[in-house]
Amino acid sequence: MKIVSVTACSTGIAHTYMAQEAIEQECKKRGYEVKVETQGGMGIENEISEEEVASADVVLLAIGIGIEEAERFEEKEAQGKVLTVDPSVVIKDPVGIIDKLEKL
Repeated sequence: MKIVSVTACSTGIAHTYMAQEAIEQECKKRGYEVKVETQGGMGIENEISEEEVASADVVLLAIGIGIEEAERFEEKEAQGKVLTVDPSVVIKDPVGIIDKLEKL
């Protein structure tokens, strides 16, 4: 499974990067290909391209705020392939969130 994700929290510090780590670790355990873009205090890092979005099976938006370039995910959203959760949920239950992605 190929997953792309964006993490962003209101302060742009702790939860943004903690969510990134939780997603990457759980995907690694499952042998999934994953790319996580962070939109935090350092700006956009590890930016996801439109091609990467198009080739992904699902999109995980672990965001507590509005994100830049959200329109990249509109087509996947229309296909029902986007899960949006608060970053704290991913930090607390990465297994459950990746399980939900598998069902999309």
